[in-house]
Amino acid sequence: MSAQEASNAGKPNPLAQLHGCGQSFWLDYIRRRMLQDGELERLIRDDGLRGMTSNPAIFEKAIAGSDDYNEQIKGLAAQGADRDAAYEALVLADIADAADHLRPVWDNSDEGDGCVSIEVSPHLARDTEGTLAEARRLWSALARPNIMIKVPATLEGLPAIEQLIAEGVNVNVTLLFSVSRYEQVLDAFLKGMERRQSAGEPLAGLHSVASFFLSRIDSHVDARLDRYGTEPAQALRGTAAVASAQLAYAHFRAQTQSARWQQLAAAGASPQRLLWASTSAKDPAYDDLKYVTPLIGPQTVTTLPPETVTAFGDHGVCAVAMEGAPRGARRAVEGLAELDIDLDAVADQLEAEGIDKFVQPFDALLATIDERLRAAR
Repeated sequence: MSAQEASNAGKPNPLAQLHGCGQSFWLDYIRRRMLQDGELERLIRDDGLRGMTSNPAIFEKAIAGSDDYNEQIKGLAAQGADRDAAYEALVLADIADAADHLRPVWDNSDEGDGCVSIEVSPHLARDTEGTLAEARRLWSALARPNIMIKVPATLEGLPAIEQLIAEGVNVNVTLLFSVSRYEQVLDAFLKGMERRQSAGEPLAGLHSVASFFLSRIDSHVDARLDRYGTEPAQALRGTAAVASAQLAYAHFRAQTQSARWQQLAAAGASPQRLLWASTSAKDPAYDDLKYVTPLIGPQTVTTLPPETVTAFGDHGVCAVAMEGAPRGARRAVEGLAELDIDLDAVADQLEAEGIDKFVQPFDALLATIDERLRAAR
């Protein structure tokens, strides 16, 4: 049953209730057909959708897996566009269209909702200056206030995040896997805001999110726990991701009470909200809402792929879960450390793998576009 069908049957729509719990629901998906057939408007109207995210893997599935883009590709071929120019034209058209659909949400939100995120090339994940150049170009080309530029939370990405915030560019920090790196990301955001304030630039209207990837953490840690085969190890399966997210949220809440943040907030700054990404459960033994229900809380965003949207609309329960000190989260992290599982080291490996998981579909998509351009000519 879809969320709409559940609502029609008299059941409250839990997706639409999320905003009342302080959490914004964004869609981790984009495809041209949904922008044209009314599906996006229905999600906004009926399910309370408040934003969208994209990445190279999403666009690879959308463009290579459909004929939605054939007419534009033919036109680009006739204009003599090369592969890279065609890729950008295809992607920017969808991002701009989605942003225009969500513009009313942006106009009626002081939280930074109504945004659509676009990622810089994954090949630039270790290139600070390259990231800055592409982020600026995308921001300028799209020329909409409700665009977010996705920048990876690599060590090379941190100075780019600070600089872009200082310049007034909305940033979605992506590929974030550890609490320690999140603390660095939040510090980069604050430094960017402080630099902007010192330069006499306005802070109001500038927004950022920090995207914490969840299911990939458990997939990696659980595999190591399974190799131990002991009862204490098995008891810790499926705890690493949610515990990390809860500790990151505790740090976020503490920072919003700090004098450093209060000074920026008084000048009109909005906080950099935590965004829960990679929210579909990969292990079939886990509840399909494992990375959704426990992480509902004020000043957060959840990004859901279509299958998780359907699941939460069907049997999700909207209730604030992120309250109080995360004692259980600390115990889980301590238990993992006793088994020599260092979550910072895990995050380093996941970051490298995450970059590769975006590079591969990005390169495959470019190859597909090149093939279709040649066929159209």
